[in-house]
Amino acid sequence: MSSQDLAEFLRRRREELRPEDVPAEATLPPGLRARRTPGLRREKVAALAQVSVSYYERLERARAPRPSPQVLAALATALQLTGAERDYLARLAGQVLPAERDDAPEHVPDAARQLLDRLDGIPAYLVNDRQDIVAWNAAAVALITDFSRLSERNLLRVSLRFRDTLCTGTPGSEADFAQQTAAQLRTAGVRHPPDTVLAELVNEFATHDPDFASAWRNHAVRPMPSVRKNLQHPRLGALEIDRHILGLPGSGFSVVMYTAEAGSPSAAALKKL
Repeated sequence: MSSQDLAEFLRRRREELRPEDVPAEATLPPGLRARRTPGLRREKVAALAQVSVSYYERLERARAPRPSPQVLAALATALQLTGAERDYLARLAGQVLPAERDDAPEHVPDAARQLLDRLDGIPAYLVNDRQDIVAWNAAAVALITDFSRLSERNLLRVSLRFRDTLCTGTPGSEADFAQQTAAQLRTAGVRHPPDTVLAELVNEFATHDPDFASAWRNHAVRPMPSVRKNLQHPRLGALEIDRHILGLPGSGFSVVMYTAEAGSPSAAALKKL
């Protein structure tokens, strides 16, 4: 990742914070009045992180040396970053060794395949960092499609192909899938910075989905574990289901599962798969 990515991430997170979000004792440096526009002043973030204003300004302009782990920790606290955002910030700043970035196994772990099989009646499949569907269970085939017959198994491209025909976002949550995917690919991008295939995929999806493009520009990396979808099944009819993502520790794979609210008509329908 470039220093420009680090600069943009810091600026985006700073602009999301409001003055009332920071501790009351964190006052502005002398001579500065309260800001009328959204977000914190750079001077206030610098004061909270206990770094010089000039250094922080250079960070946001992509002109400063890479910050140390101590400075990164202070900035993360000042900007109230989540755990996922702290990890993303560290990787942007090059604080993760290349060997650690590339530790995702190429093959599908046997334990992951066993997990899919044991999710009795719960549709689930496995995706890698690029969101390629690499394994699935019988329930996923019954609910969605026979993935073995697809010439393209990348989840983003499949979603574009079946847009508005297979499933859609529930009212008020149409952009959730795009935001969820942007967060996953942003995280994958700092794990595998030379991945040109991943970069091409991001550009392709951003061209077709403005919500994804917006989330990508905003460096959205906060995990969104579940997304509610409306699915039209040829046999079961209309279903309201939740799409859950469970990352597998120590690998670049995630399990995607589909469930329905307990006691709902959709839950009863899923039991007929």
